[in-house]
Amino acid sequence: MRNKVHGLPERPRLSVFRSNKHIYAQLVDDVAGLTLASASTKMKLLRDKIVKTGNKKAAEIIGEAVAKQALGVGIKCVCFDRGPYKFHGRVKALAEAARKAGLVF
Repeated sequence: MRNKVHGLPERPRLSVFRSNKHIYAQLVDDVAGLTLASASTKMKLLRDKIVKTGNKKAAEIIGEAVAKQALGVGIKCVCFDRGPYKFHGRVKALAEAARKAGLVF
């Protein structure tokens, strides 16, 4: 990415990290330095829904989970930070699932 993405209290940053086996997403308020919500394929609550952790279906489940947590905290608008990853595959699936669950990018 050319520019850094910064999250504000009213519009936190949805940061995505992708490894070969897992995918992680967290909402970060960069001003206060706080993580407001997070979800990953390693969470015990989501293990029964996820059969394989390194595919698009798992990314969709994580996107829905982080969106539900964000809406529970009262956050509707976020800045999407894909990091060094291209917007396709698992990163795109996570973003689309979060949008579908109610987050606005």
